Amino acid sequence: MKQGKYSQKFENTVSIVSAASVAGKKEGDGPLGKLFDRVEEDPQFGQDNWEAAESQMQKMAADIALEKAGISRGQIRYLLGGDLLGQNIATSFGLMELDLPVFGLYGACSTMGESLNLGSMLMDGRMADYLLCVTSSHFATAEKQFRFPLEYGNQRPLSATWTVTGAAAVLLGNQGGIARIAGVTPGKIVDFGVRDSMNMGAAMAPADDIIGP
Repeated sequence: MKQGKYSQKFENTVSIVSAASVAGKKEGDGPLGKLFDRVEEDPQFGQDNWEAAESQMQKMAADIALEKAGISRGQIRYLLGGDLLGQNIATSFGLMELDLPVFGLYGACSTMGESLNLGSMLMDGRMADYLLCVTSSHFATAEKQFRFPLEYGNQRPLSATWTVTGAAAVLLGNQGGIARIAGVTPGKIVDFGVRDSMNMGAAMAPADDIIGP
């Protein structure tokens, strides 16, 4: 049901059935370290390259979310996911084994919010019993994609921020769960005039979508 100019208020139950997070060592050492489901000491997650490592993170997060809910892969109707890489290759290769129809999303820092936004609308429309929202980023892949590959040895300013090495998965359903999504308001494009490519926090601060209580 349309609410106001841009919002949607859901008429049916949209539940967050379970959620999972996987992070790298730096994130695990931070103040939120104890809240992650898994912290991996190896930045390559046992893989041969950074991109494969990011794919592995997504797979881990998805598997943990399904295990928490006691839901099998066969019960999931759709997958909404994305990452920071060209052609969403971390998502494409990481979640290929799930063998699910995929909506590939690219919203940079808003990808998780975007997937929940669109996934919630699908759930409210009763187009699925369960669907999975997944996203990820990796410091090393982001450096290669947007700045300089680590092998280049470029010197970063002391004030530079780091892209998170982590992945998250949220399972949406139409009953039960740990929280309910009552509605959504998609975000608009906002340019705060930030021109410092090393200050990602300021550039991405307005990027997250708003999810209703």
